[in-house]
Amino acid sequence: MDIQLQKKKGLRPKHYGYIALTLLLLFLAWKMIFGTSISTFRTEKDKLSIASVTQGKFDDYITINGSVAPISTIYMDAYEGGRVSEKLIEEGAMVKKGEIILKLENSSLYEQILASESNLALKQNDLRSTKLTFDSRQVNGRKELVNSEYEVQKLKRNFEQNKALFDEELISKEEYLIAKENYELSQKRYEIIKLQTEKDKALRSTSLAGLDTDLERMQKTLSMVYERLDHLNVRAPADGQLGFLDAEIGQSIGQGQRIGATIDEHYIDRIKRDLIAVLDRNSKEYELRLRKVYPEVRNGKFKVDLVFTNEKPETIRSGQSYNIKLQLGASSEALLIPKGSFFQSTGGQWIFVVDASGTTALKRPIKIGKQNSRYYEILEGLQADEKVITSNYDVFGDAEKIILK
Repeated sequence: MDIQLQKKKGLRPKHYGYIALTLLLLFLAWKMIFGTSISTFRTEKDKLSIASVTQGKFDDYITINGSVAPISTIYMDAYEGGRVSEKLIEEGAMVKKGEIILKLENSSLYEQILASESNLALKQNDLRSTKLTFDSRQVNGRKELVNSEYEVQKLKRNFEQNKALFDEELISKEEYLIAKENYELSQKRYEIIKLQTEKDKALRSTSLAGLDTDLERMQKTLSMVYERLDHLNVRAPADGQLGFLDAEIGQSIGQGQRIGATIDEHYIDRIKRDLIAVLDRNSKEYELRLRKVYPEVRNGKFKVDLVFTNEKPETIRSGQSYNIKLQLGASSEALLIPKGSFFQSTGGQWIFVVDASGTTALKRPIKIGKQNSRYYEILEGLQADEKVITSNYDVFGDAEKIILK
């Protein structure tokens, strides 16, 4: 006979599958309804900047702002004080080394020159007088020496004759002694005159040498005074552009081209000496060379010096500011997006990509390489012809999806 089987109460294994499937469907529905609304931001499309991703040539340069300053400053001093009598060159003009810029006049310097000339003339007269005196004494001394020598010879003969006569007892002893004493006296007088002549000769030599030295010294002093007179012409110490010139006619004066730019610290590892830069002025390009990099960073920027390699603008002035393209590397093909303020919000790590319909934009991670004043180089995350939002993201908050109305 048949036995009636009773259904077991409780959940069977297949019921667990149904329950799990139901919970999954409920979760997905909740995610679609509530999760999407949390990460979605709605905005008007016209208020955003949307750009296309393009394939093109990336020029590896940055635009920097530079101000004109002299590569070296040479101070022009007035070696002599004076009153400005003539101003030949104005500020800003190009000058050559040695070119006269100002003419001064100094009455006290003129008086010093006259005094020096007078002293030199007196010294020259003294030298001439001293030479004449020594020459006269030298002539007289030679005359006396000759006369004394003649007197010695004459008295010597007289002495020798008297000695012979005295030996033969033909003359008295008194006559012999007188002849002897006269001869000896003449010899002594000759030696004295000879010694005096030699001393006069030595004195003349030393005295005239000293006077010649004094005269030469005075002539040098006078030439230096004349140089001081030339210093009243204020000349350019070097070739260059005349800067600030504080001098006007009648004014009393007492005695007495680099391009510097600042660059964002983001580029400090890529900036080095001898990089090439270009300054565009009046539709003409002027090439510069990076001459020096200053290591100190202030307020997120550091300074560099650039110099013109060839010609420079004729009307360039110290203190003017210019935009300069600094070439960091060679140009290359790359994916490009225009620069925008989104970078400040994302740090270049992600971007909102607009879908094909143009109604939705989704957050997508990207990788940015180099950048110039116009474009970012895209290494990963985007493809050509895609559209991205490049305006600021601060108003989007934590949204991962943008609904464009």
